[in-house]
Amino acid sequence: MQVLYEWDFRGGTLTDLEIEQALVRNAEEFAPGVNDISFMRKLLLGILDKRTKLDDIIQKAAPDWPIEKIALVDRNILRIGLYELLFEDRTQVPAKVAINEAIELAKTYGGETSGKFINGVLGAVYKELGEPGKDETSKKKVQHTPVDPKTLPVDQLGGAVVYARVGDDVFLALVHDIFGHWTLSKGHYKDGEDDNTAMARIVDEEIGLPVTLGEMLGENEYVASHPEKGKLLKKVKYFLAEAPYQEIVLKKKGGLDDTKWFRLAEIIDLNMYDDMLPVITKAVNILLKK
Repeated sequence: MQVLYEWDFRGGTLTDLEIEQALVRNAEEFAPGVNDISFMRKLLLGILDKRTKLDDIIQKAAPDWPIEKIALVDRNILRIGLYELLFEDRTQVPAKVAINEAIELAKTYGGETSGKFINGVLGAVYKELGEPGKDETSKKKVQHTPVDPKTLPVDQLGGAVVYARVGDDVFLALVHDIFGHWTLSKGHYKDGEDDNTAMARIVDEEIGLPVTLGEMLGENEYVASHPEKGKLLKKVKYFLAEAPYQEIVLKKKGGLDDTKWFRLAEIIDLNMYDDMLPVITKAVNILLKK
């Protein structure tokens, strides 16, 4: 973490030799009893090699917090934790261990809310990975104070199953994220926006399509952590939205890397999130009846 901090503080301009020198210097200062630093070197160089990919994932997991706005210590702890989650051998570094170690680093070296923020971001990625090792029991039980969602500030979001009709065919406009899933256009409401105004803006800003809002398909809510605001209750509404069948271009990335039209028959073979399937299934059933 010390070397990554130094590398980041200097704008990523350290040469390979300077990185090696920083590693040796910091190891001597902070880990004087460790004679073999090959593990540290392998971890450090792996993180630097995958840094762009790691930062893209951070943006996806914390879309409200641009990478350059995250505290220097916090973002490098996130890079370490994410690298161990995604690229290390889980038999050597179990997912829960990687997350817990990152949280402890944040509590020790970060700010007042760093631990909660790191936990929120890594927890979101852990969930997307299918929670590997979630049934493993820990020797140390951590006591958590229960949070009453009713007491938390609300962050309203909206998502849309965007469709278009071409003759007898129905197409869905989906977006692809950096985790490898096809999913729905989604974004945050602004203060004072109603559903129609918010969803029209969200879809236009993301894929450039004008939409007419239809019926609501469902809603869910979950607790998330923000680096400054702390815990928030995120509420998401999902709608059916009709658009003209025209070329779509991804305008707002934030963890997305593609957008495309699909015929209804094609979506069966797509990699989608489990919690999106009921929403999309309901939308398809409605569209087939029309």
